[in-house]
Amino acid sequence: MTEVLIVTGMAGAGKTNVLKTLEDLGWETVDNIPLSLLGRVVIAPTGGGSEPERPIAVGLGTGTRDFDPETVIRHVEHLRARAGVSAEILFLDCSGSELARRYVETRRRHPLATDRPAAEGIAQERTLLAPLRAAADRLIDTTRMRPNALAQQIREAFVREAQGETTLTVESFGFSRGVPTGADLVFDMRFLRNPHWDPALRPLTGRDARVGAYIAADPAYDEAVGRIEELLLLLLPRYHAEGKPYVTVAFGCTGGKHRSVHVAERVAGRLRDGGFSPTIRHRDLGAAPQDAPGERTPGQ
Repeated sequence: MTEVLIVTGMAGAGKTNVLKTLEDLGWETVDNIPLSLLGRVVIAPTGGGSEPERPIAVGLGTGTRDFDPETVIRHVEHLRARAGVSAEILFLDCSGSELARRYVETRRRHPLATDRPAAEGIAQERTLLAPLRAAADRLIDTTRMRPNALAQQIREAFVREAQGETTLTVESFGFSRGVPTGADLVFDMRFLRNPHWDPALRPLTGRDARVGAYIAADPAYDEAVGRIEELLLLLLPRYHAEGKPYVTVAFGCTGGKHRSVHVAERVAGRLRDGGFSPTIRHRDLGAAPQDAPGERTPGQ
């Protein structure tokens, strides 16, 4: 089934925001194509082989070449008559006073009032779009909505299974080689017992049971790591709800070989038990050993 969504409405009501949000959800999006090309664009194959069919969203408005609301409605009716095609119209509305305020704030000109006050173009556009508004399957009034609230409503309305999932990475690293760029949450594990100072453990890594047992014997280990896990279980669903596509949680120690590796493995396991699917990356595990870790755990 090919899913087609026509995104239209008042200029300045949030069409660009909607299309960007849908694109983040995996939709194929196109804005302001000539109306005469609409049929050819939406029925063209979007994938090949075993690749799943991607839904497509098309932005149309008074700035579109040869735009005519009745023609848009006829195109949608023709699409609905085709086998294997589902077509809807989403209309974005907004009060005239709020639209005028937005045009003043952004210093943009209304597409129907390039040499007149924006209020006149808004009034003309509202009359022009009345048939399209009446034919819409979905109507969203953005008068009192901030852009992030509109994006959230679109995510809730159009996210599909396996779409919009946050890609979660749990990474270990060594501070001696720098903090990973792009990490969203960074936790410093250098307060834990350092296996580097035990000659028998130094050649091993945080994946070895003996190293893990040594680190876990630190009096602060259970409470500290447990609280980090609870914090992540609280925050990660919020990141997903806000539409954040990628989240990287990084754990650092001095060399990136023992403590950070062990904690990253433990936390990733806890997150899997909580229903997440993290990817584990150990950035510095295979790096050349450091001769001087640069810190010692008190008492060692």
